[in-house]
Amino acid sequence: MHLVDEADAVPVRSLDDLRAYFSSGDKPASAWRIGTEHELIGVIRAGGEAPPYEGPHGIGALLEWFAAHGGQAVVEGGHTIAITRGDAQLTLEPGGQFELAGRPVEADTRFAADLDAHIAELAVASQQLGLAWLACGLRPFGTRASIPWMPKRRYEVMRAYMPTVGTRGLDMMQRTATVQANLDFADEADCAAKMRCLYSITSILTALWAASPIVDEQVSGFQSYRAWIWRDTDNARAGLMPFVFERTDITTAYTEWALDVPMYFIYRNGYVSVPAGLTFRMFMTSGWNGEHATRADWALHLSTLFPEGRLKKFIEVRGRDGTDRDADVRGSPAPRRRRAALRVRRARRCAHRR
Repeated sequence: MHLVDEADAVPVRSLDDLRAYFSSGDKPASAWRIGTEHELIGVIRAGGEAPPYEGPHGIGALLEWFAAHGGQAVVEGGHTIAITRGDAQLTLEPGGQFELAGRPVEADTRFAADLDAHIAELAVASQQLGLAWLACGLRPFGTRASIPWMPKRRYEVMRAYMPTVGTRGLDMMQRTATVQANLDFADEADCAAKMRCLYSITSILTALWAASPIVDEQVSGFQSYRAWIWRDTDNARAGLMPFVFERTDITTAYTEWALDVPMYFIYRNGYVSVPAGLTFRMFMTSGWNGEHATRADWALHLSTLFPEGRLKKFIEVRGRDGTDRDADVRGSPAPRRRRAALRVRRARRCAHRR
C-alpha cells in the first residue's frame, strides 16, 4: 500500500524532474536490500465468509489488535487502514486481504524469520478474533458480491473507475492476492538489465507459483485465475511493456509511458478524484482545478500502475499468486516444479520438430 508523503510537495515541471525520482533510488551493491509484500485472504473461521471491516471478526479489529501490540496506526476517515512498524507495514487490500509489507533485508533468511514471526503473531490474533487465512492467489469461496469492501477512499475511487476500462478490475481488487518481491538497482543500466530479465521470466514465475484454480467454488480451468483477471483489468496500465526490450534509457521510457496513463486521483488532505482521461502529462503541463503537479503526486500516480514489473525507487516483481510460507521461502512445491519442468521439455521437443 502506498502511503502518501504530503511533505514531498516539490513541484515537478519537466521530464527530468520525473526521471530524477527514479534515479534517487540508485544504490551501490553494498546497500542493496530485498523487500517483500505478502498477502493472505481472510475467512471467518466459523462459516468461511469473507470478513467485513467492522465487527468482532472484522479486519478493523485485527488492525487494532496489532496496533495494541506494537505499531503506529494510520487512520483515514476515522478508520485504521494500516499499521507501521519501523520499516514494515501491515495493510489491507480492497476485499480485506491482509498484507505484510516487510522491512528491506539483506538476505532471504532474514525475510523467512520476519515472515515466521508475522505468521505466529497473526495466528494469535486470529485465534482471538475467530479468523483464518488462505495462502492462495484468489478467494475460492463465495462470489465477489459476498465480499465486503474496506473503507478506504483510494478504493472508492478505483471501484468506480475499474468497470469503465475492463471487465475484471473489481475481481482484481476484491478477490486476488499476491506475493511481491522488491529489488534495488545501482543505476539506469543496472535497472534496465534487471527489468529486461524480469520481463523475460515473469510468465515462468506466474506458472511456477500458480495457486488460484478455484473460482466461485468451481474448478475454473485455469491454474492461475488471478493472472487471467489481469488480462482485462486495465490494459492501459497493466501487462508487459514492450519498451523494456527495446530501450536502454529505461527511466525515460517508463516516464514517457506513465505520463500518458490516465490518473485516478490526487491527494490533498485526502483522495480527490480527477476527471476521466486526465493524464499526468496534462496535469503537469496545465494543472487541474487550481492544483499543480508535485513529486508526491508523481509517486502516487506510479503506485496506480500495474505492469508485471513496476518501477519506483526500486523494482517490484508482481507476477506471482499468493502462496504459503514454504513456497515463498524454499521455492515452489516439488510436484509443481516437476510439472513445470515437464512442460518446458515438451515445449523444447516441439520447437525442435519445427
